[in-house]
Amino acid sequence: MPEFDAGSIAWVLISAALVLFMTPGLAFFYGGMVRAKHVLGMLMQNYFAMGLISVLWAVVGFSLAFGGGGRWIGNFDFAFLKDLQHAATQLPGYSDAYALAIPALLFCAYQMMFAVITPALITGATADRLKFKSYVVFLGAWSLLVYSPVAHWVFSPNGWLFKRGALDFAGGTVVHINAGIAALAVVLLIGKRRGYPDEPMPPHNLPLTLLGTGILWFGWFGFNAGSALGASPLAAQALINTHLAAAAAMLGWLIVEKIKDGHPTTLGAASGAVAGLVAITPCAGFVSAMASIVIGLIAGGICLLAIGIKRRFGFDDALDVVAVHLVGGITGSLLLGFFADTTINPLGADGVFTGGGAELLGNQAIAVGATIVFSFVVSFIIAKVVDMTMGLRVDDATEAEGLDITQHAETAYA
Repeated sequence: MPEFDAGSIAWVLISAALVLFMTPGLAFFYGGMVRAKHVLGMLMQNYFAMGLISVLWAVVGFSLAFGGGGRWIGNFDFAFLKDLQHAATQLPGYSDAYALAIPALLFCAYQMMFAVITPALITGATADRLKFKSYVVFLGAWSLLVYSPVAHWVFSPNGWLFKRGALDFAGGTVVHINAGIAALAVVLLIGKRRGYPDEPMPPHNLPLTLLGTGILWFGWFGFNAGSALGASPLAAQALINTHLAAAAAMLGWLIVEKIKDGHPTTLGAASGAVAGLVAITPCAGFVSAMASIVIGLIAGGICLLAIGIKRRFGFDDALDVVAVHLVGGITGSLLLGFFADTTINPLGADGVFTGGGAELLGNQAIAVGATIVFSFVVSFIIAKVVDMTMGLRVDDATEAEGLDITQHAETAYA
């Protein structure tokens, strides 16, 4: 029987709830940025992920991500939560230094919340034009064919990127790069919103977006500090790193926005904070507090400038998922190769600035590149199959009327 720590169990229980709360926060964050006639469509896409992905994760997703000893994908040992209800069950690879102080069933529940929010991130890119039934099919297929394999590569001690030495404390590659590049694949296929870029499409409710930002920031403490998988000094380090990076990235975004556009905006403050949270996600348990401030400042400025990518290349990423999540995830994952410090976490590695040379940076680059290539290709194939069989986007008349009334027979506002 493994030895469990009551404090660690309590902390991860709370963290799982915090991470689940992030998905409604994401819904509000995105929902405030779309036009009023599409807001329920956006909220529904995010909320629906909590239903479908949770069931798929319990049936087979968790087993594919964390079952077996293979380098590339798990197996079906834990399908339908087989054996996970037994306290003595131990997960493959989680032994010695990586032994869990929590039951396997709790680890499954905690990781479920990551699996829920990751594909929900994609919805910001496809806002205003995605058929709900097509989204449902894409969501389920992507979770099993993209998310679970990448989670196995990076999070499982048996995964090939984990074994290679790539670090990702809470999901820079698995969550943010994975979803960000998938979003790019889908928007390249689905095309631009009707009227974009000539027709103004301002956010309909920025207070809703700021509320969503606050919920995300709050929940992110469970996302990052919870990934310590215990009530420990490492969890405290990850928590303060998370907060400082978000704060610094907000400042970095607003400074660059002021220089570039002449005024800081509330939307910029919200987006900057989220960019910092994204960038610190892979780093949270591997770097010092001062390094997290630097990472946040850099990420805030870079992610703002990255918004120009869609204008330069002519694709319509409606809510800047590529700029914030893909670019932010890449920024954090690569900066980890510079700032990682084994005095913070001896299970990590030292980066360029802490005497470790370029080895970790090289492994981080490989992890980033592998995730981008695999997720883009498979995501594009899934989206293409759905498009050929069901059609991905609504027609012009439906888009003009709005997703709320046409897809769900409801309106958000009287």
